[in-house]
Amino acid sequence: MKEVMAIIRIDKINKTKDALLTAGISSIHVKDVLGRGKGYIDILQSENVESHWKEKIGELALVGRLVPKRKISMIVPDKLVQKVVKTIITANQTGKSGDGKIFVLPVSNSIRVRDGQSGDETLDE
Repeated sequence: MKEVMAIIRIDKINKTKDALLTAGISSIHVKDVLGRGKGYIDILQSENVESHWKEKIGELALVGRLVPKRKISMIVPDKLVQKVVKTIITANQTGKSGDGKIFVLPVSNSIRVRDGQSGDETLDE
């Protein structure tokens, strides 16, 4: 089993949720997050930091600002990972910077609290 975690644009959450439901994935967790991509500049490695401190802070505010996003997380059996990844890409791909990222992580077990059942049986099929 795997955890599929995706960071997506705020305005794509309903489209993504609906696409996952249509694909048979009903169990998801969603959280508001802040983040940034490759646009960050390292102010400490910029030249003339001391003499141009105010200008560098201004650059940092423009380029390194944190952008509101949505984080979706779901635990799925190995056989559903590619389906979930493709569904998320289809629902979120605009071809522009900021479309998001998907991470796939290993999960060793899943245990249902209600009855103690464990393994893939506790997940969406």
